[in-house]
Amino acid sequence: MAFDGFTTRALANELAEQLIGGRIHKIYQPHETDLIFHIRSHGKTYSLLLSANPTFPRLYVTTKTMANPTEPPMFCMLLRKHLEGGVITDVVQVSNERIIHMDIHSVNELGDIQNKRLILEIMGRHSNIILINPENNVIIDGINHVTPAISAYRTVLPGREYIAPPEQNKVNPLEETEESFMRRIQLNEGNVDKQLVAHYIGMSPNTAQEIVYLAGLPTRENLWSAFKEWIGKAKEHQYQPTISEGIDKTDFSIQPITHLKEATHQSFNSIGLCLEQFYDEKAKRDTIRQKVQDLSRLLINEKVRSEKKIEFLLKDKKKAEDAEKLRLYGELITGHLHLIKRGDKEAKVTNYYDENQGEITIPLDPLKTPSENAQAFFKKYNKLKTSFAHIDEQLEATKSDINYLDTIITQLENANVEDLEDIREELMDQGYLKNKNRSRKKKKDPKIEKYRSSEGITIYVGKNNRQNEFLTHKLANASDTWLHTKDIPGSHVVIKGTEFGEKTIEEAAKLAAYYSKAKLSNQVPVDYTLIKHVKKPSGAKPGFVIYTHQNTVYVKPEEQLVDLLREK
Repeated sequence: MAFDGFTTRALANELAEQLIGGRIHKIYQPHETDLIFHIRSHGKTYSLLLSANPTFPRLYVTTKTMANPTEPPMFCMLLRKHLEGGVITDVVQVSNERIIHMDIHSVNELGDIQNKRLILEIMGRHSNIILINPENNVIIDGINHVTPAISAYRTVLPGREYIAPPEQNKVNPLEETEESFMRRIQLNEGNVDKQLVAHYIGMSPNTAQEIVYLAGLPTRENLWSAFKEWIGKAKEHQYQPTISEGIDKTDFSIQPITHLKEATHQSFNSIGLCLEQFYDEKAKRDTIRQKVQDLSRLLINEKVRSEKKIEFLLKDKKKAEDAEKLRLYGELITGHLHLIKRGDKEAKVTNYYDENQGEITIPLDPLKTPSENAQAFFKKYNKLKTSFAHIDEQLEATKSDINYLDTIITQLENANVEDLEDIREELMDQGYLKNKNRSRKKKKDPKIEKYRSSEGITIYVGKNNRQNEFLTHKLANASDTWLHTKDIPGSHVVIKGTEFGEKTIEEAAKLAAYYSKAKLSNQVPVDYTLIKHVKKPSGAKPGFVIYTHQNTVYVKPEEQLVDLLREK
């Protein structure tokens, strides 16, 4: 993320325009590191979010509502005491640092005028929100306490003097001159973007990379020209807040990030709106990623258990395969009863079932009669034969479980919020997740992702088993074409209609390959057949089908093709 000094500068300027002269009506602390200030300013009510979250520290006016705890935390109570009813007199950035000072003028319980300063330090895991008395620079309190044991340089505790974060011996880029720039930047040392970050306050790697990219041919003159233009816009508060989404990453900036490969850009009229959308989308992505990780971990553990179960079953099957020897022993003892007597520990008899009719030695229980020994072997044989049939059933069921788990794990890789909910519901139905007072309301038909081939033909892709079953068994017609990776967990894909060529088959097959476990392979076999030849066996797990009359095509998955064909 590019929450650097330039973003902070743009934000401080915007907040100053919105909030200076505004009155703080209410303060909430919805989360341990987050505060919400309700401020009435210029005839509008603003909700200002201040966050010292160690992963996503941020500050902007938000349009979202957040649930508040029934009992406000102590820091929230302290801020209410000192700041509620106060008027914001200034919002400024410190140098080009990621530090903002907000000055508040208020009246205390005794009617005395008091000035307070709220400081937000956006410094990653060291981020903090600190209230101080600006007259003597004494800390009233901070949302995160820093004790001498944590930092010998500066402590953040009530009653201590506020000490700003240590200087990094960098230059304010807003005050740079061409002469000093030329002295600092050395092209022969390479890594010019890293040199920019090392020399200038508030310069993020993202901004530095953009300046180098804008410079084009890497001469010092070109670099200074690009640097001067970028900094000049920041000086004059000429901003174009933008979220740029490239192949490798998504980021925000006060200007479009043109160096990202094949990036799309979404511009905003407000840096606050830009930040809010970025962090909301990031929160969604992180929530999805966390849920996917949790479910994947659960399913992988279940798969490991199933694989171990197969190992044990195969060992049992090996034992069961020895059953024929027990039957042979029983029959040979029965055929040689006249040669065996009680008390014998073994019997050496002719093996009539061996074409060479060689001699075989059979172990005996000396406490049993020959007939009882024969019956004991027959009993063990019958028990193992019964077990043998049961083992085969269990092996097939366990292999089916593993295939099913592989399918769900593959589906998780491409899941969005709605897909995840469908998958969770399915895992509850299958007993992999506990049913925690789940609502049994009838669900609407799932939304199926739609694509259009280069020949203009509609192609549907199911991204989870609920979608797969609806697509294959309800949405599709008998004459539609159905595709699935051959013997590989993946999605159901359907080509609508009958009027299409080989190109549509190829593109639909590439979609099936991409939404499968083999998406990183070069040659993926994909079967296709008519829907009328696809059936779901009775009692089969969700998404499982059998099919006939299929043809097979080999394709290479292409992510770019997926984006190109997706219907907007």
